[in-house]
Amino acid sequence: MSCLKMFLIIGDFMEKEILKKIANTIRQLSIEAIERAKSGHPGLPLGCAEIGAYLYGVALNHYPKNPTFPNRDIFILSAGHGSMLLYSSLFLAGFDFTLEDIKNFRQIDSKTPGHPEYDIKRGVEATTGPLGHGIGNAVGLAISYKILAEKFNTEDILLFDNKIFCLVGDGCLMEGVSSEASSLAGHLKLNNLIVIYDSNNICLDGPTSETFSEDVKKRYLSYDWEVYKIDGYDLDRLDEIISDIKKKQEKPVFIIAHTIIGKGSPKEGSNKAHGAPLGEKELKETKKNLNLPEEEFFVSEEVKRFFKKRLIEQKKMERSWYEKFKRWEERYPTLFEEYLKMEDKIISFDLEEKLKDLNIKPNLSGREASSEVINFLANFLPFLYSGSADLSSSDKTFLNNYSIIKSSDFKGRNIKYGVREFAMGTISNGIFLSNMIVPICGTFLVFSDYMKNAIRLASMMRLKIIYQFTHDSIFLGEDGPTHQPVEQLASLRAIPNLNVIRPACSYEVKMAWIAALQYEGPTAIVLSRQNLVDIDSTNIPFEKGVKKGAYIVKKEKNKAAFTFFASGSELKLALKVSERLEERNIDTRVISFPSFELFERQSKKYKEEILRNCGKKISIEAGVSLGWAKYVGEDGISISVDRFGLSAKSVDLEKRFNFTVEDILKRIF
Repeated sequence: MSCLKMFLIIGDFMEKEILKKIANTIRQLSIEAIERAKSGHPGLPLGCAEIGAYLYGVALNHYPKNPTFPNRDIFILSAGHGSMLLYSSLFLAGFDFTLEDIKNFRQIDSKTPGHPEYDIKRGVEATTGPLGHGIGNAVGLAISYKILAEKFNTEDILLFDNKIFCLVGDGCLMEGVSSEASSLAGHLKLNNLIVIYDSNNICLDGPTSETFSEDVKKRYLSYDWEVYKIDGYDLDRLDEIISDIKKKQEKPVFIIAHTIIGKGSPKEGSNKAHGAPLGEKELKETKKNLNLPEEEFFVSEEVKRFFKKRLIEQKKMERSWYEKFKRWEERYPTLFEEYLKMEDKIISFDLEEKLKDLNIKPNLSGREASSEVINFLANFLPFLYSGSADLSSSDKTFLNNYSIIKSSDFKGRNIKYGVREFAMGTISNGIFLSNMIVPICGTFLVFSDYMKNAIRLASMMRLKIIYQFTHDSIFLGEDGPTHQPVEQLASLRAIPNLNVIRPACSYEVKMAWIAALQYEGPTAIVLSRQNLVDIDSTNIPFEKGVKKGAYIVKKEKNKAAFTFFASGSELKLALKVSERLEERNIDTRVISFPSFELFERQSKKYKEEILRNCGKKISIEAGVSLGWAKYVGEDGISISVDRFGLSAKSVDLEKRFNFTVEDILKRIF
């Protein structure tokens, strides 16, 4: 029996006409909210209303009164401009939205912003809008739940068998990130992922024939997906496909749903329906064409009764799962303990002590020191999973005691993303959104540019993603300017909510990981390719050192004539310059400055202690000078790299770019 027939019988509705009424209710709520806001995108809600009605009225196994229910089906709206489809569906389904929230669409501080913003308690599973992100998030969620199913399902009890649904548009498929993410999804045979494509032949600027003529079906078949083509308004066919998938799915599914943008409006089938309100006259005409009630924001009693009965069934389903979970907990106490560790993600109070006792070879590169740390942490933090964009052997993110995740085996804790940095970023966001896994995400610092938008959205959602960015400066050497970062540190520091930490040696690397694990948000740990000399004065407690963002590693004897601020590999250079000046009886202070963001969270009193009575202030960092003026002041000096690098040995680059003790002494006098 299909999902639709089964549910309609259970709910005492003997016909699918109610779903058509729900679809028209979604249309009415959406276009009236958009018209009231004088802003929004009516085309998708009008065109995809039946899909929304079917998903929230039949297909999705979830319970709106417990939106974090662990085994819920998840829906991601990748085409986030159509957000009113989502809000209307969530409101009708019984999530924590009121009619006033719908009416306040796009207003300041409303629960219904212009594009979906992560709000799990109201059923918004991800922040989407920049096109293509949602499909990457959906792939990440699918990977995450495959991992959880492999880890916790037993022969007698299936804890995790949920599905991840995603609605995409033409724009999502034009963005390259969808190709990256879909390719990996097919490779991993994610048989819990269902993507529905709103294929309406229209994009914002006009018909897709002007820009997008590829055969999407063949494209997804080549990715090794199962592909269907349907009329987007054929509920029977949609139900038939979804029902079959729920019984048996062997690979990701791609449903091409042919729809009409702006359906029922005078602008239907036109790009004019995409991104602007219909207008008062056209709104009235649309309501007339669709036989919608004249009353604004009208929801019929029949639709309300339908979702009330659905809630009853959803509650039974949720309760049944928790009863099953209780049996599982009693039968498998060891697995249950592991489950709690992954769910709670608690960092033990003695973590610093454990890391202090971790014996790391002296004078390692930043990337090698970090590798030692993450391999150590993985042994007792089961929620840590690591992945890299075809660089794990170079960025040192591989967890040595664990295998690689494969289509036939999700037991491993290493994810090989291939050369797909942007997708890696969006997928990592999705992996974290299961709330059971903290992803480590590795590549070279210069390639953070490929994934910058994904980092931005992780920061917006405050997801605990830990980025291991290596090869952190021109001093990586011979690979040359294409691979030598100069502006990347500054651009990462410009992202709100992102902690950026550039450790100077293995001691600071250890503390950077404590900072990353404690922070409720994303962290970029920026690491060197070249070896770093261990600096004894950085070997201090976390609370007094890296946690402060900036701290004194060499204090002046009386009154500082110069104060040096440095991060990463340049801290040792700053100390050498200081030693030379001290030999001349010139008093100096040296400050390790691994993180602007951590420093800015310190008290005013602490900041003054660090920045006051400094004499001449000088920053030394092998990146652009942007950002340092705040600390060194107008009269200060930034020893920096404000041009692209060169292909050469690092020792030659130090001389060419004036990063030697002699060059710096010349500069400051």
